[in-house]
Amino acid sequence: MYESAITRFIAELRQENPRLEASQREGRALLWDRPQDADAARRYRESQVPQQPYVYYPKDYT
Repeated sequence: MYESAITRFIAELRQENPRLEASQREGRALLWDRPQDADAARRYRESQVPQQPYVYYPKDYT
């Protein structure tokens, strides 16, 4: 069965460092797996200002 160089590299990397996947999960938990604040998300959505149709042309404020 064919095995690409990348697949072999990843398999060797996992053999050399068996805790690799666990450390990746810990790193993800630090940055991404956070509890969400529904009230803050709602306030953020409500506070956004609609974008004008053509953003590269300044709106005439006279």
